[in-house]
Amino acid sequence: MAMHKDKQESRGLLYSLLGDLPERGRPISAELLNKKDCGGYILETLLLDLNGIEPVPAYVAKPKNAHGKLPCVVFNHYHGGQYRLGKDELILNGTFSSHEPYAQTLTGLGYIAACIDVWNFGDRSGRTEDELFKEMLWNGRVLWGMMMYDYLRSVDWLVSRSDVDESRLAAMGLSLGSTASWWLAALDERIALTVDLCCATDFDELIRTRGLDEHGIYYYVPSLLKHFSASDIMALIAPRKRLSLNGRYDKLTPIEGLYKIDKDMKEEYARCGVPNNWRMVIDDCGHMETAHMRSEIVKFLRENL
Repeated sequence: MAMHKDKQESRGLLYSLLGDLPERGRPISAELLNKKDCGGYILETLLLDLNGIEPVPAYVAKPKNAHGKLPCVVFNHYHGGQYRLGKDELILNGTFSSHEPYAQTLTGLGYIAACIDVWNFGDRSGRTEDELFKEMLWNGRVLWGMMMYDYLRSVDWLVSRSDVDESRLAAMGLSLGSTASWWLAALDERIALTVDLCCATDFDELIRTRGLDEHGIYYYVPSLLKHFSASDIMALIAPRKRLSLNGRYDKLTPIEGLYKIDKDMKEEYARCGVPNNWRMVIDDCGHMETAHMRSEIVKFLRENL
């Protein structure tokens, strides 16, 4: 791990690699489309103007009869080639998990949970991923950069809400949502807690094992490896708390890469004086959330958020 000494400078460099992005300071607006009583929680369906290019559909799930400012979990949906699912993973679950939907779990813990449809997913689907990547590339944009921009701006919007405690923000997700969560926490210090499932991928080990095609094209950022390893990006999260859960047989996260990341993060968190703020769990499974993982996540959130 070739860590950059100044983390703010490194965040700026990492952000600069994400292509031509809209202005961060542009106003954000939100239109409430529907509010539904889902038993234990209220589900808001919204349309956000985050980027000035196309509207961003979103869900916000809130504990029923809640008052005051609440902790908020930025829930990032997975990919899995299920472009129509998108933010519905929050309320339905899908291919990689057989447990209760996270909207139910998180609001049951007393948290607000928010999820957006990122580019090409949910109510933003209709183009192929390759088509969108190519169009953006021609215009100097990077698909992952535009996704990250929307994630960052969604946090800007969430902290403006009167019911969100901006000092108690968490990011979590599986697969694409996992990568989104640790990148978001690396770029945005407002994320106090990170939970990532099944995508703590070491880039060099992915290349060595010829696993590049296991990830969608959205994932690839020009010139990234000239400046950052996966561990370099993840180190920007330290000293904030992080739980990383992965499968031993997951081809998206080669096992030797997991061992390397775990070693690097233990060293970085120890250097920051908070060794207990990092933990990696490796279950004997593939690309999925196990019952053990769900239990560990709930325990981690209860103790830290």
